[in-house]
Amino acid sequence: MIFDRAARREFAHAATGIFVALFAIIISTQLIRLLNEAASGKLAAEAVATLLGFAALNYLPVLLSLTLFMAILLPLSRAYRDSEMVVWFSSGLPLTAWLVPVCRFALPAVLIVAVLSLFLSPWALSHSEAYRDQLDAKSDTTLVTPGMFHEASSGRRIFFVEKLSKDAGEVRNIFAATAQGGRLDVVMADSGTQEVLENGDRFLVLHHGQRYDVMPGSPEFRVMEFDRYSLRLQEARAREIGPTPRTMSTLELDAANPREAGEILWRLGLPISALLLAFLAVPLSFVNPRAGRSMNMLFAILVFAIYNNLLSVAQAWVARGLTPFSTALVAPHLVMLFLLALLFYRRLSLFALLPALAARCKAIFARRTRAP
Repeated sequence: MIFDRAARREFAHAATGIFVALFAIIISTQLIRLLNEAASGKLAAEAVATLLGFAALNYLPVLLSLTLFMAILLPLSRAYRDSEMVVWFSSGLPLTAWLVPVCRFALPAVLIVAVLSLFLSPWALSHSEAYRDQLDAKSDTTLVTPGMFHEASSGRRIFFVEKLSKDAGEVRNIFAATAQGGRLDVVMADSGTQEVLENGDRFLVLHHGQRYDVMPGSPEFRVMEFDRYSLRLQEARAREIGPTPRTMSTLELDAANPREAGEILWRLGLPISALLLAFLAVPLSFVNPRAGRSMNMLFAILVFAIYNNLLSVAQAWVARGLTPFSTALVAPHLVMLFLLALLFYRRLSLFALLPALAARCKAIFARRTRAP
């Protein structure tokens, strides 16, 4: 009982540090990507935090699975390096005795991965897509900060807006410069509103302004005054009808549909792989002093990458109708179960020889001490 609590405490301490480090890397990467979109005018600045939260929920299942794997692997590898495992095996305890504390530590994490994979991650993806659709439904002028120049998402138009209405539906004192066909069109207006046509095209309708047509490098230009002038902001985009399998809830997915069956396969495979990886960490933690301290870590990372790639390949094959769902659901995990059994067999066979070797060395030492 004391050993069980001590082992789980050490696993928990390792898991805390590993999760914080991995979560910081994921958050930093996604934050840089979202800030880049915001800086290029593709995303509103106030939407960065919301989309960052949705992205974090989406990546948490894989992140927790890797954290669980490394949290068991690192403490056991340290026990090998510090010769604690030698004492363990000399006491007559097998390597399989570690499975009990590993299982007790891993089961809560596996349940969390299952909840995230089956429910929270699809919810986060669907709400993230819906939020992006709401942002796309707004015009480029809603992404403009009053008093600052802003480049439109097309990259050929620059806006300047002095004021925005409370609902951002109307702008005041607008300046817009558009480069097209080697000419520069400059439009200034007192106010403007957005209009969406039936086909989805969006226009900014300006009221009471002037338009200047300028040919760069030439002194000639034209000036026109208008009461109403329309600027195309964005053409209608072809969108996939209905939600995608990734954004659908697990209860809505139909196994008869190949694409949806592939998504079910992936969501079910994540918690199963998390549990098997926790067990694989026990034999993979073996450190061979002659091979170097990092060799087992490299092999463990390779096993983790291969396992995740097997799940991805199985999902793709099911989505394309190349493999039956039942076969793809079982095959990747059977491969890892075989590897788990093989590694335990090798480790148990190796350490089963330790008591005999210890007795042999003791007998040789005793004979030499009795010799004159």
